[in-house]
Amino acid sequence: MTMRIKICGFTNAQNAREASLLGIDAIGLVFYDKSPRFVEVEKALEIVNALPPFVNRVGLFVNANSSFIDEVLCEVPLDTLQFHGDESPTECSQYGIPFIKALRVTTEMDINKMASDYHQASGLLLDAFHKGEYGGTGKKFDWGLAKIEADLPIILAGGLNPETVNDAIKQVNPYAVDVSSGVESIKGIKDINKIKHFIQQANL
Repeated sequence: MTMRIKICGFTNAQNAREASLLGIDAIGLVFYDKSPRFVEVEKALEIVNALPPFVNRVGLFVNANSSFIDEVLCEVPLDTLQFHGDESPTECSQYGIPFIKALRVTTEMDINKMASDYHQASGLLLDAFHKGEYGGTGKKFDWGLAKIEADLPIILAGGLNPETVNDAIKQVNPYAVDVSSGVESIKGIKDINKIKHFIQQANL
């Protein structure tokens, strides 16, 4: 079975379409205005409309007001929500569509307990912890911490790129991998050749 791949942080419709035609499983749109990959609703809709069939459309939020998330959902046909902040299980599940809970992993974190707390999630995304930053940093964490027997599918992120993804998969055996800065030419613009290399290395 090929490794499931999500690429996050698209800001350009043509770039997202070209990447998706390579066979990735999901794209991420960042609705967090402190991120360099933030997209307005109008731009997000343009990107979504450019995608080929069968690509999961994921909206990423960080401690967002429910009214803002509702506004986005009314305008942009998202398939999955991804919560990167301190959202409670109730806050994550109130929208009635699948969600992923991202965890910024530390040595003190009990990931199995978090999996139990967020049991309604479709999966847990494990990312590096950096104070004040919520993903897209390009920094890795100790992948040994991700080798758990959680009841939820594990999506591995943090420090992944074409040079590291194969080793990461061998160490963790995740359900899927998620990359952003590791396949970029500049923030928000993905390098198609890097994506091709990433897909190849993820499926060795």
